[in-house]
Amino acid sequence: MASEIQTVLQRIKFQRRSRMETPLQRNLTAYAFLIPWLTGVMCLTLGAMLFTFYLAFTDYDLISSPEWVGFDNFRQIFRDPNFWASLRATFTYVIFSVPARLVVSLLIALLLYKEVRGIGWYRSFIYLPSLIGTSVGAAIGWRNLFAEDGPINSFLALFGIEGPNWVGNPSTAIAVLILLSVWQFGSEMVIFLAGLKQIPGYLYEAAIIDGASAIQRFFKITLPMLSPITFFNLLMGTISSFMIFTQVYIITGGGPMKSTLMYVYYLYQQAFTYYNMGYAAALSIILLVIIGLCSAVIFLSSRWWVNYDV
Repeated sequence: MASEIQTVLQRIKFQRRSRMETPLQRNLTAYAFLIPWLTGVMCLTLGAMLFTFYLAFTDYDLISSPEWVGFDNFRQIFRDPNFWASLRATFTYVIFSVPARLVVSLLIALLLYKEVRGIGWYRSFIYLPSLIGTSVGAAIGWRNLFAEDGPINSFLALFGIEGPNWVGNPSTAIAVLILLSVWQFGSEMVIFLAGLKQIPGYLYEAAIIDGASAIQRFFKITLPMLSPITFFNLLMGTISSFMIFTQVYIITGGGPMKSTLMYVYYLYQQAFTYYNMGYAAALSIILLVIIGLCSAVIFLSSRWWVNYDV
């Protein structure tokens, strides 16, 4: 009996002490664990961003001290024909690669949705390109695959078809990059698969009883229920497509005739080929604004096609 009374008194003391503690005191341990991460963010991310904003208004070449030039870098950018060429190539890539990748990943997810024997191996095999797709080795392999004397043209020659110079032709070079992007559909496919598994089966059962065809079930049930997943994949795919660099650097080098001069690759040239750091910093700020505007458009448009309450 005495031990029970002592236990109750200890609980009362603990509750009183808990009420007297401020939220900061109660979460002190959590904040302590967050300090290393916050330090890294402040120093490596926020600090770098602030320094980039400063450099955008300077003339800096890594050797001499930064010289303040105000908005001269931004004025020069809008008069630079290479800037507009890179913007045109990047938007062309984004407009064609992102929707194609979404469609392919959704179709493959639908094919791999059913649980059959060995389906895990099929999913792993199909997901593999996403793990190696942005690597240097994959880009080199893709360049050799579409070379003028590569396997693609050798295969076409078997049927008497003379294949084009895929990488050296301005009209086909960007298509090679788009195909490489579509080939890396694994991440979106996995997310679509997770979304498909969350759709209640009774919806399909009720639709079948009502006589709905497979196409009707897809457009009336599957697509609306997957709209939040589609929104996420669209947003992340758009952002990552604007950041394309490795594939351009290895496969096309921005050519031919600037047809694949992507924005980030042009930014890289200004920074690490011509050492025009101030100009490159201004380019990066404009890229941040462009991505922010595109993301805002996607968020605003989601009001009309994303269904969270289905």
